[in-house]
Amino acid sequence: MAPSPRTGSRQDATTLPSMSSTFWAFMILASLLIAYCSQLAAGTCEIVTLDRDSSQPRRTIARQTARCACRKGQIAGTTRARPACVDARIIKTKQWCDMLPCLEGEGCDLLINRSGWTCTQPGGRIKTTTVS
Repeated sequence: MAPSPRTGSRQDATTLPSMSSTFWAFMILASLLIAYCSQLAAGTCEIVTLDRDSSQPRRTIARQTARCACRKGQIAGTTRARPACVDARIIKTKQWCDMLPCLEGEGCDLLINRSGWTCTQPGGRIKTTTVS
């Protein structure tokens, strides 16, 4: 057999390549930007998941999950049919209509057991929301 052509040792395989400080500064800034952009501003919410089930005739069941960054004294709720930070007192007392959950022009009524609310449109269509 012929001798192996790799008789010498490679130095570049054992040491890290020399990178400029500009490269590392760029990498640090990029990672900070990615981390900062995933944070929500105080007092705001975003919808994370939305699931609709229309398997029953004349009925659609919608479930949504929201992520909120509420200020002190606030909690995640609903305003104008969108997730929002609302006064925690509203949630504790189950006075759901105080957070204005219905769209403009709709009427809000509490369910009898205060487990949610209904939004009634002028045409008579009713949307019921229950809190789990």
